[in-house]
Amino acid sequence: MKKIFLALISAMMFSFAAIAQDINSKGDNIIGEYLYVKESGKSKIRFSKAANGTYTAQVFWVENAVDANGAKRKDTKNPDKNLRNVDLDKVVLIKGLKYDADDKEWGDAKIYDPSSGKIYSVDIEFKDANTLKVYGNIWGIGKTVYWTRLK
Repeated sequence: MKKIFLALISAMMFSFAAIAQDINSKGDNIIGEYLYVKESGKSKIRFSKAANGTYTAQVFWVENAVDANGAKRKDTKNPDKNLRNVDLDKVVLIKGLKYDADDKEWGDAKIYDPSSGKIYSVDIEFKDANTLKVYGNIWGIGKTVYWTRLK
């Protein structure tokens, strides 16, 4: 009985790994909408493909889009002063993201964090069919977050 149980567990683990590899096998698989949840609130991000073949991630919804006075919250921490008046639910997080078919991941781009105003190098891959593993780092020190596919 133990051997059968271990064989089933092993087969399931192999299947999950195969699904993650398959979802990482095509660059356009990243296109879609994702939910990011953190302590300060939730946001929704949309990945699209640019005309040059790279990918862009842009916020299209934030949980707390308005301040206490009812005004739209702005991207006030953006290092580019020209972008500090952009609504938080319209901020571009990633531009120029490239798919690497050999490594089966997306990268060679920067990700912007509106909560800190910092810009990080980014590498992205699917953890499973519905979860993006997003790793941002500066000088090798980084953080991994997970975004859940909505559609």
